[in-house]
Amino acid sequence: MKGIKLIKYAGASTAAFFAFTVAAPAQAPTMTAIDDLQKGSWTLKARGSIQNGRELCLGDVVKLTQIQHGDADCSRYVIEDSPKKLRVSYKCGNLGHGVTEIRRESSDLVQIYSQGIANGAPFSFSAEGRHTGAC
Repeated sequence: MKGIKLIKYAGASTAAFFAFTVAAPAQAPTMTAIDDLQKGSWTLKARGSIQNGRELCLGDVVKLTQIQHGDADCSRYVIEDSPKKLRVSYKCGNLGHGVTEIRRESSDLVQIYSQGIANGAPFSFSAEGRHTGAC
């Protein structure tokens, strides 16, 4: 009899726990390293390249985490988040996936390293990103 009471008690507390965790609101992951980066026009230049960089107009700096996948609707998982470094894994359905690391030097200068799969092909790049003004 005591064993049955114990099982019923454990079940009730487990049910209460799950009811509490399901009812709790989900919080969006923070991305401290990029949250207050300048919005607007950014120039991305391959590290070590003498060529002109690629221009991006960013209304949402989170797009820096998925450069190879542009405006695709991707889900993100924050692996590491600190004031100076962000590491994110992202998935874009059939378009592919990637892991991006952003090292923040200032609010208008970042170092970006990203690798993954885009449109069925592997990619890997290292770039410097500079805010260059308004779009």
